[in-house]
Amino acid sequence: MTVHPEYGTEAQLDAAEVAEPGAVTIVVPTFNEVDNVGELLHRITEAVPARLPCEVVFVDDSTDDTPRVVREIAADCPFPVTVIHRDEPVGGLGGAVVEGIRAATSDWVVVMDGDLQHPPSLVPELVARGEADGAQLVVASRYVKGGSRAGLSGGYRVAVSRASTWLAKGLFPRGLRGISDPMSGFFAIRRAAVHPDVLKPDGYKILLELALRGERLTVTEAPFVFQERYAGESKSGIKEGLRYLRHLVELRTASPVARMLVFGLIGLTGFVPNLAALWALTHAGVHYLPAEILANQAGVAWNFLLIEGLLFRDRRGHRHWADRTARFALLANADLVLRIPLIALFVGELGVSVLPATALALVTTFVLRFAGTEALVYAKKSTKKSTKKSTKKSTEKSTKKSAKGVAA
Repeated sequence: MTVHPEYGTEAQLDAAEVAEPGAVTIVVPTFNEVDNVGELLHRITEAVPARLPCEVVFVDDSTDDTPRVVREIAADCPFPVTVIHRDEPVGGLGGAVVEGIRAATSDWVVVMDGDLQHPPSLVPELVARGEADGAQLVVASRYVKGGSRAGLSGGYRVAVSRASTWLAKGLFPRGLRGISDPMSGFFAIRRAAVHPDVLKPDGYKILLELALRGERLTVTEAPFVFQERYAGESKSGIKEGLRYLRHLVELRTASPVARMLVFGLIGLTGFVPNLAALWALTHAGVHYLPAEILANQAGVAWNFLLIEGLLFRDRRGHRHWADRTARFALLANADLVLRIPLIALFVGELGVSVLPATALALVTTFVLRFAGTEALVYAKKSTKKSTKKSTKKSTEKSTKKSAKGVAA
């Protein structure tokens, strides 16, 4: 048994005693599940190996003794157990799952939580269903016949779960066709169908990433009864909920047309702080012309914060925030300066009447502002050299961590 060196054990098995990679790799992302992982491995031992050869990969972001407990229990497991402990939990639970998939050696990968709300006894059935239906993705669903969300405690969590499901299905009716439970964290996927480099996990809903990015997968479902948590407390909360909403926006705005639409909607919301500031300034005795200019800045600031947090969040890293702020403000205010000459051009030179000319000028400046914002404020890094370096570095880092894992 090779063990993560920081947990200090010398015990090893001969190479001949280590099981070959299984027919299924069970990936379990964990964060402080010290009271659950022992029981989870026990139930996997009871339910899976007799029906399906397996290996288990824990990708751990814990600050407690979860890795040590896994190591101790792994010594008695009849299948390989690996621990990859991440010092930097990039991408949250979704990032952990992607790293686990990278480390998997089997044709099928089953992803499940470490709190026993996902029954290990269903693992062989998920793989069998995928094989029988020729599917690439098998979702364990609470919302098909035979499934249940019984383990969700309280009406609040049920309502949040349902609302989140409706929102995802409403935003992606085609991409999530055939998936009744897009919020499920319990599923089986063919390893060959996953392209980790195109995934951008953020938070705990990794199934959305797998279903919506890259090539469309063939999907089937199996019912499951969502269990009560075995021990500890749920990691879900307001912070994860906001992260989920942000992730939905990022997925929905992957295309330029969708980004432009959201950019316009955000711009419309900017009228609220703009008008509120204008009212406050004029009632304070400020002349309406400087009040208009100052009030416009309130709308610009509002739009900038929403665009930063929702629309271009993944493109902020390569330019300093002060530089982004200045560029965005310049473009937003240039809109005012450009609009009047455009109206004059449309009316005086092209013979367009005032109202259509004003509307046409608004559309023109909006398109130019969006294009300018995307190109000058949030220009996307696209150097192949940088991408290759990043991929190589990520692969080397994952390999090093896997080599330091626990195998039993």
